[in-house]
Amino acid sequence: MLEQQELLWNYEAVEPGQQGQPTLVTLTAENIGEYALAAQNPDPRYQKASTEAVADREFDGRLAAMPTMAITYAPLLRETIAENCGFVAQERSKLARRQTPFAKCEVHWFAPALEGDIITGTRRVLEKYERRGSRFVTFRVEASNQRGERLAEYDYTCIFDYAKGQREVPPDPATDRGTAPVAASQNPPEDAATNPLFSHDSVAIGDQLATLQITESTEVILRKNRLRLAGGPNPSNIHTDEEFARQNIFGGAVNSGPATVSYVDQMLQRSFPLSAFYRAESRGGGSLLMRAITPFRAGDTVTFAGQVTGIREEAGQKLVECRVRGTNQRGELVSLSDATLVLVKG
Repeated sequence: MLEQQELLWNYEAVEPGQQGQPTLVTLTAENIGEYALAAQNPDPRYQKASTEAVADREFDGRLAAMPTMAITYAPLLRETIAENCGFVAQERSKLARRQTPFAKCEVHWFAPALEGDIITGTRRVLEKYERRGSRFVTFRVEASNQRGERLAEYDYTCIFDYAKGQREVPPDPATDRGTAPVAASQNPPEDAATNPLFSHDSVAIGDQLATLQITESTEVILRKNRLRLAGGPNPSNIHTDEEFARQNIFGGAVNSGPATVSYVDQMLQRSFPLSAFYRAESRGGGSLLMRAITPFRAGDTVTFAGQVTGIREEAGQKLVECRVRGTNQRGELVSLSDATLVLVKG
């Protein structure tokens, strides 16, 4: 009854093809640097003030955004799709508020987003489906620059209704059986600089990727939540509001799915040049599919590791397939990702 009074945008009300309003974002060097910091990425290529990195920039000396920044410069904004279609999003409901948590995201890249670009983002409902007692909705977001060139598109899947049950919140690592707190243990910046990058001629199936270790914190989660280039703020959600989060599937606050996607992006850049995300004349670019398995909570340390699982030759290019696993300090699988990167000869 309450849902009827509010025209709630629940699973029954969602229909493929429903659209939100386009967004327009002018990308600045400051935006690019802020996103990298929110992604815990110390790579100087993303900071305007880092003069030592200028010679290494691959796009005519202009600052390029991290590939997964597509989810920020062209955000999902599913609540605006609801409003555009005359509904109230479940996250914005005053009578039956609930979250529609992240399940997975698949990104495809076509060209880099560079400082000064004016980026148009469009968003729509792509599909909805049921699986194992839960209901899912997938959204398609597309981004293009001022010249009409496609930069990226991603399919973002949310859980609109989930099967009974709730993820148990693990004990605080600081108090669990008397163990010491987990220390922040991100790989230092110099490791990224000294890792040898794969090339067209050096990569082989079975090669191990350079690992990345990330410790999540409440401060980083809040910083990521505040970074918005389009759309209004969302001060209370399952990432920032512990009390509200306890009412949802994960039983407590967790980081956002796009944050974990950005960590996988950073990890892949330790083994591949940034251009490998974009150069693929016959296929449009690289891609990354990340599936969330176990919640990534503040205080958790996750190690991302993977290997090359396949190589295909196309038009003188190598399409390199990789699988990346993110595992926390309890040995739980947090995320499972599949990526395709593109290496050209010479």
